[in-house]
Amino acid sequence: MPAEQQTITAGEYIIHHLTQWTSSPRLGVVQFNIVDIDSIIFAVGLGLLACFLLWRVAKSMTSGVPGRMQAAVEFLVEFVDEQARGIVRNAKSREFVAPLAFIAFIWIVMMNAMDLLPVDLLPRLWQGAGAMAGHDPEHMYLRVVPTADLSIALGMSITILLLSLYYGIKVKGLGGWVHELFTAPFGNHFLLWPLNFAMQLLEYLAKTLSHGMRLFGNLYAEEILFMIIALMGAAGLSNLTGWALFFGNIVAGLAWSIFSMLIIVLQGFIFMMLTLVYIGQAHDHH
Repeated sequence: MPAEQQTITAGEYIIHHLTQWTSSPRLGVVQFNIVDIDSIIFAVGLGLLACFLLWRVAKSMTSGVPGRMQAAVEFLVEFVDEQARGIVRNAKSREFVAPLAFIAFIWIVMMNAMDLLPVDLLPRLWQGAGAMAGHDPEHMYLRVVPTADLSIALGMSITILLLSLYYGIKVKGLGGWVHELFTAPFGNHFLLWPLNFAMQLLEYLAKTLSHGMRLFGNLYAEEILFMIIALMGAAGLSNLTGWALFFGNIVAGLAWSIFSMLIIVLQGFIFMMLTLVYIGQAHDHH
């Protein structure tokens, strides 16, 4: 049930839950001097947790009959390695790219899975802690799904862009990479150089934006739907004739949670595969 249901409207409730805990008040849509503290904390914390769990599995691995966790990790490692072999042809590059894709998948799935927690659980705890410390709980904000933050999703996709540029220069040489930048895809005629360059920049921009926006958009929409379902349950409990809404909230919440499990894993898989594809394309000569 929404914590603020008796003091704010449904729209205000959603806006409050979509407001980040930032380093300073945000005055515009894009401000590079502002840090979303909650997204950084949860993203880094979950990344460290993923590394710790994988380290524990690696430390306890046996050559005999594997446990469930070891079997699951081995299956994922073999699956990602197989995909990397088919996309990234350079064996030396795969030594870094395959583990990168693997940890990206695990990390994104863990960040996405935060959406399965009750909508008000961590924000209520955070507001309670703030109230005990003397702060106004109405201005205590906390978002717990890092991938529903555009800065996190685009930050990850920009990282993949930089890696693609690095491998493109490493494999082709700086001269070869610049030559390709001006001669592909339409040819080496000097009149086509501006068009080729514009198309290359557009391709890099489109791949990077779509890579991050796809992850962000799906998780942001999922977060909104969970809030709407929570509001439906609150509306049902607010009057004696609204119990149908309350039970509808339970059914809708359960159904959406089950469907969300597919989205959580699928978005991690898509990001991982596109990471391999974009870095693999950086190795190709045109």
